[in-house]
Parts: sequence; structure tokens; C-alpha cells
Amino acid sequence: MEQYDAIVVGGGPAGLMAAGVCAGRGRKTLLLEKNEKLGRKLRITGKGRCNVTNHCSAQEVIQNTPRGGKFLYGALSAFPPEEVMAFFEERGVPLKTERGRRVFPVSDRAEDIAGALGAFVLEQGVHVLQEQALSVAVREGKVLGVDTRRGRFGAKTVLLACGGASYPGTGSNGDGSRLAKALGHTVSPLLPSLVPLVEEGEFCSRAMGLSLRNCGVRVTAAGKKKPVYEDFGELLFTHFGLSGPTVLSASAHLHPMEPGKYTVHIDLKPALDPRQLDLRLLRELEGHKNKIFANSLEGLLPQKLIPLVVERSGIPGDTRCHSLTREQRQGLGELLKDFSVKVRGFRPLAEAIVTSGGVSLKEVDPSTMASKLIKGLYFAGEILDVDAYTGGYNLQIAFATGRLAGGQL
Repeated sequence: MEQYDAIVVGGGPAGLMAAGVCAGRGRKTLLLEKNEKLGRKLRITGKGRCNVTNHCSAQEVIQNTPRGGKFLYGALSAFPPEEVMAFFEERGVPLKTERGRRVFPVSDRAEDIAGALGAFVLEQGVHVLQEQALSVAVREGKVLGVDTRRGRFGAKTVLLACGGASYPGTGSNGDGSRLAKALGHTVSPLLPSLVPLVEEGEFCSRAMGLSLRNCGVRVTAAGKKKPVYEDFGELLFTHFGLSGPTVLSASAHLHPMEPGKYTVHIDLKPALDPRQLDLRLLRELEGHKNKIFANSLEGLLPQKLIPLVVERSGIPGDTRCHSLTREQRQGLGELLKDFSVKVRGFRPLAEAIVTSGGVSLKEVDPSTMASKLIKGLYFAGEILDVDAYTGGYNLQIAFATGRLAGGQL
């Protein structure tokens, strides 16, 4: 049995960071990754561009982490976004900051981020082995090593950084949660987060492909007065419902999901209050007073939305604009400020950007990422019951928890 000081299971962002940091401390480190390539999921994030982090403070990352934010205080304070950015730039990957303070490589290539991390672990002397961890060997509450098809690799410290269960084609299929459960850890159900929403009906499919860059989004739940989520930004109509950054972030708040429980309210004219919008409608309708209503909205709405708005308004499309009543005009204004879509469910977990759920934070020491149940066992990244909004926050969490754990192994 080959003996190591530490074994890291999982060659994603958290595992790569942890393995490199651990080996850099002079520890004999083994990284087990079942895929041929390291960072396979990392290479497709951000549509292949890789939203590395968010150019904000550690506190703002916590504020953008609806589940488990406070648990991350130590990890994020020790390795905040500015230090993550410096890490990659010092390794030859220049970065840029885009709208929403999202940080990307200047090259727009996720491969460059994965490559820099891969080079980091090799430079530090990490032994990388393409092999799947079958179980973590434990005796009397202490880690002994990791069992694989090649046999057991011994180590007194083991880090599980196997990710969640989204994008299973990249190997992120819930293995880590199964390993943790087998060791007695509580694992909350793995659910999709940062995932598109499926509508009830077919309204959205008729506007499929339409992207709104600046709209207000508010989500309500049946029986609750206060909105579940509010945002402003981009939204995309798809063949199944809604997607885009605002919708993906909203999905992190929609648990448990039940058909008809949630409604997305889209403000198509967020820059105008109801009175200003009414004046605008007056001008538009006056300017097209001899046109039929269905042909009068080009100056107000994208072409794909016009038939839907006409239908929803209840105003016959062949009505002449000069014939519209005040009540009809005001109803149209209310519709433009609140175009609602009832939600039936999530797209599959396989399509989610991140996994909600994972190893219970009550069983992990936030100052070290060590298990409170098994001596020598650690966790980092998406395997933890932590998930944040879209915008680079989840990768930031993976890097920070990986670095913290790597300094302890």
C-alpha cells in the first residue's frame, strides 16, 4: 500500500486548489480524478468562458450566498476575490471585469483557467492519478486512506472535493455525497440550483429565443405577501419557459418546488413608473390612432412579445387605437409592468449550474473544513450544502474552501 500525507478526491476547482496548496507545504499529496482531464466541468463553465469570481468583497460574496453564507466567513476572509484574481494573473492568465462585476479571463477561454490550475498542482509536485475513489477507509473514527480499484492508498488526511450532481457528463454525479453518507455524514437532498424554470402553459415558447436585457423580475409564492426574490437584468424566453441570469438566481430561492406555487412577474418597462408609462402609452396610441391595436406596439415592445401582450391584454387586436378606452389603456399599462408567468418546475438537475444540498454544515468545522465526525476527513467546494447566485460566486467559494482545506491537510 502506497502511503501519502494527504489524498484529495476530485480534480475540480476546489480539489485542484487544495492539492496544490497542500503539496506546496511539503506534504506528499495524491490527487484522485476519475476523468482523463483535470477540471473537466470547469472547462465548460460560463459557456466556455469561465466566470472565475466576482470583483467584490468577501462580505458581498456571503450576501450573495442564500444557503450557507455565514459558514464561509473564514474561508472567504482568508482568500477573498481579489486574491483569487491575483492567483490567476500571477500564473499568466490576465483577467477582465464585466457587467455585474463578473470576472473572466481576457481570452474568454475557460481552458486557460483549468490549465493554470493543472500547472499549479504539477509545479507543486502533486501526484495525479486517474482513478475513482470507491470508499474512504476509516478505523476507530480516523481516516486510513482511500480504496480504489487499484487497491488502497494510505493517508491520515483525505479531502472530498467531488462536486455536486449537475452536469453528470463531466463526472459530477453525486459520488462525493455517497462517500460522505457512507461515513455517517448527513447529506441533504441534491436539488438543482441556478437552473432554468419550466412554465405552466406555452406562452414563453411562443417568444422562444427572445432576450430582454433590462427588465425587472419579481417572484411570488402562493399564500405569501412578500416576494420570494426580486432582481433586475437579463431574462431569456425559451421553448420550455424562462432562463437568463435573473431567472437562474431566482431559482436558488424556489425550494420546495411545487407546480403552481411560484409566479414570475416581469416588469417590461422598469424605467417608467405607472404614471409615466400611462403618458407614454397615450403618446404611442395617439401617434398610431388610425392603426389597429395589434400593429401599434412596435415602439414599445420586441416583435416576438407583441402578440402575447395583445392576447393577454384582452383588447381585440383589430381595435383602432383611437377607440381604446381609458380602462383598456390602464390595463395595458398594468400588464407591461406585470407580465406574469406561472412556474411548473425546474429543468433537470443535469442542466443546473450548481447543486443545492450536500454535506450538512453542522458537521463541518468552518475554520478548517474538517469533519466533526471523522478525524482526518475534510470537505471543500460544491459537495458542501452551500450555493450562491450566478455571477462567479460559486467558483469563488470553491477556490476559498479548497485553499483553506489544503492548508490543513
